[in-house]
Amino acid sequence: MAAHGGAGEPLAPPLFGHVAPSLIINWHRELLVSQTKGVQCLLDNLLQGGFFCVEDVEIVQRTPTKSDQMRKVLELVLCKGEEASEYFLYVLYYLRDAYMDLQPWLEEIQYLPSTSVVEINVVNTDPISKYCEKLRHELGQDTRFIMSYAQREETQLDQLYTHTQMEVQNDLNESLGFLESLDQVLDDFGVFNPQADVIYITGDAGMGKSLLLQKLQNLWSKGELQTNAIFFFTFRCRMFTAFRETAEISLRDLLFKHSCYPDDDLDDEVFNYIVRFPERIIFTFDGYDEIKGDVDLMNVTEVVSTEDKAHPLLLLINLLCGKLLRGSRKVLTARTGTEVQNRVVRKKVLLRGFSPVHLQAYAALHFKKPEHRHLVSVHLDASPHLCGLCSTPLFCWIVFKSFKHLHAVHNNFTLSEKCFTITDVFLLFSEVFLSRWALPAKNPLKKSARCTSETFKTGLRPLGAHAKLALRGMERECFLFNQEDVSACDLTEEDLLMGFLRPVQHYDACGSEATFEFLHVTLQSFLAAFALILNCVDVRSILKFFAECKRKRESSSFPWAMCVAKSSKQRGQDAFKSNEHLQYTNLFLCGLLAKDHESLMDHLVPPDLLKKKRALLKAYLSTSIRSHLRGLPTYNSNEGKRVHVLPNFIWMLRCIFETGSNDVARLTAKGITANFIKLGYCNVYSGDCTALNFVLQHRQKLLGVDMDNNNINDYGVEQLRPSFSKMTVVRLCVNQISDSSVKVLAEELCKQKIVKVLGLYSNLITDAGAKFVAQIVEECPRLQILKLGKNKFTSVGGTCLANAIKKSKSVFDVGMWGNTVGDEGAKVFADALRNHPSLNSLSLSANGITSAGAKILAEALLENTVLRIFWYDPEIKFKHGQNTVVTGPRNKQLVENKLTDDVAPHLAKLVEANTGLSDLWLVSNQLTAMGLRPLYEALAHNTALKDIW
Repeated sequence: MAAHGGAGEPLAPPLFGHVAPSLIINWHRELLVSQTKGVQCLLDNLLQGGFFCVEDVEIVQRTPTKSDQMRKVLELVLCKGEEASEYFLYVLYYLRDAYMDLQPWLEEIQYLPSTSVVEINVVNTDPISKYCEKLRHELGQDTRFIMSYAQREETQLDQLYTHTQMEVQNDLNESLGFLESLDQVLDDFGVFNPQADVIYITGDAGMGKSLLLQKLQNLWSKGELQTNAIFFFTFRCRMFTAFRETAEISLRDLLFKHSCYPDDDLDDEVFNYIVRFPERIIFTFDGYDEIKGDVDLMNVTEVVSTEDKAHPLLLLINLLCGKLLRGSRKVLTARTGTEVQNRVVRKKVLLRGFSPVHLQAYAALHFKKPEHRHLVSVHLDASPHLCGLCSTPLFCWIVFKSFKHLHAVHNNFTLSEKCFTITDVFLLFSEVFLSRWALPAKNPLKKSARCTSETFKTGLRPLGAHAKLALRGMERECFLFNQEDVSACDLTEEDLLMGFLRPVQHYDACGSEATFEFLHVTLQSFLAAFALILNCVDVRSILKFFAECKRKRESSSFPWAMCVAKSSKQRGQDAFKSNEHLQYTNLFLCGLLAKDHESLMDHLVPPDLLKKKRALLKAYLSTSIRSHLRGLPTYNSNEGKRVHVLPNFIWMLRCIFETGSNDVARLTAKGITANFIKLGYCNVYSGDCTALNFVLQHRQKLLGVDMDNNNINDYGVEQLRPSFSKMTVVRLCVNQISDSSVKVLAEELCKQKIVKVLGLYSNLITDAGAKFVAQIVEECPRLQILKLGKNKFTSVGGTCLANAIKKSKSVFDVGMWGNTVGDEGAKVFADALRNHPSLNSLSLSANGITSAGAKILAEALLENTVLRIFWYDPEIKFKHGQNTVVTGPRNKQLVENKLTDDVAPHLAKLVEANTGLSDLWLVSNQLTAMGLRPLYEALAHNTALKDIW
């Protein structure tokens, strides 16, 4: 059937409500045939609704192919009249999961069921849809609540979940920007390897990886996740190493026995659908770092048949590699530093924790009463370091939950005014556990004075038992405990209700006794450190996890050992290299043995023994730090001796800060002999800045510090405030700092006026922050290099900065690429360029400058004999033939603006004037061959230009 307009043009497809349902079906007959996956459910409903008889059903079922069956259904429906046609459409509309492919079409024709048709019953007999419903129901139940620290207390996920900063990275770990919603986790933004299936989400301990997966699962269960996936399977990676060594299961067993089993013995139909349409499936695998052994994802025993049996870990690896169910989406989480080959990764997302805005939103969700919210806000505002700790969602949750509880049961409870450490956070957490455990013996309605040492003394027996279990787990790299493990540590049923441990599902499906895990692996690390102090009579045994870094990793004895990398080499002699859970154990050991906690620990451990352990740890740290610093790579540059530290240096700083030892900090500061330290890409987050400042406060000499590409943000800059007065180089590029940070920098750098290099590109600085940068430029007479690219400066901020640059007699190199100063900003920069005494390099790339602005700049450059490099961009990738060329500091460019041929004569005049300009780039503009001819002719009169692109 074809309809045409008066001029012979085909009419648009009719909208529902404007024409009869039968016409809608007739018009879209072939779409319905191609997009409807099964007819049995339609037949069942048309039969029970009285529109088909048994003979009609038999006629359809005798038709040989699925497509022909659907055509026969449509033919019969159209014969039955308009009511049958409308009911047919209603079944497609009502059973969304069964006919998901047709939902966009129903929206397009604006289908809405009439009042009469909705009164007719619809039954779901489609096995795929029924299984999808079951998955949604079970996943909805499992993810509705956030597990709290007490098993009797739960919080609804929707009432407390707050987004964190989700940064998308490319294959070189360079930032591509931030996601704005969880739907974008699964979309194509940031995909660098379309052939792979794995969406890799990484982040430090406590950054919210598991909670993000829980929110994804919850959104899917409610049909609110933008995806066409109809199946969603969730697993925790630690389960794959909890199976027996000889265990072998098939993929069908993994999905159905260890996730969700189809009802009514329909597993064959469901599994066949999964095999045929893997693109309709999402997997989540949480905690890849918890798998024992070094797993090589590219060298595994292949399991390519969906029916073959293998050890569950082999199934996991083959799923991740795409050998099984290629095309399905696998969302994998792991802690920062866990190696996953890019060849199996489709997309990377790095969790950066809470921004200040996120933190405020999270506080508002936690504290409904304004007076409580105000009190917490006062504490946070008074302590940038506490804010830095709270940018990690886990630590923030602990602080807020602890504050709520202790404020409720004690008189005048406040967060300590002293500088909080991570150890303080977990001590506070443990006090809450012990306080809640002791509450039944007291009047819960009567507030009491707080006595931390008494609370720990009272609860020492159950605390020690949990600590003993935690330590045993750390020694075996074990995170799951059976009833035998629990009983061996003298933990009672009552103790298990405290909240340190929580029960988990059976992983082996063999009806074994209950299995337990600690609420978070970082809590297990804390309790393991507690056990080292409480129970170790042999003083030297407290260093066992530092020494663990030096032991040789044993080859696995599992039958799947072929997929585990066998290494006969030492893991390294650096005391600060280890698995992160062991790093945290060492960190908490340093904190618990700190002087600040002496008054508490003296009530729990014999003081003499405690003193020996503290002395041993301090001596060990001092020796290790000297060795560590001597081994750092150094090189000479124009700025003098440089040292490029490794990420392990940050763990060293954290340990020093936790000890609170000025002696060790002074030794560390003395050991940094270079006058420039590079900390780029070292995973420094805001809470680490206090630790860095704790060391740098003991340094007497001036120091240049490069902290580019970390996660410092405004809280970290505030914590570094005392150290800026000693810095000649301040590089904080790609760190999400805003105007408030630039204000701090202006206040501190303008005191000593020694800064030579200020790097702030790729941050969140606006025109409001430009005035503070301008202040630094005007008041610091030694400032030579200023990098401000890729911020949020408009012509207003550009004007402010250009005027300051004009006044400076020292500025040598200015990078303003990637802002939006436009032609107005270009005019002011042109004025600054005229006869500037020192400016050698200037970049205004990607600033929306047209030919009008470029003309003025070209005219200004005729009066400048100092500038050598114009339109400078620090590093740009471009295609040259089949190769990708990365330019160094010598190649500069006038790129990504809006220059047209009418500016070419002005640029040609500049080239012909031979002012000394050596580099001129014109990439990604709108110049044609006609515009380039004047430039070509002008080159004959130029002796200085080295590069023109």
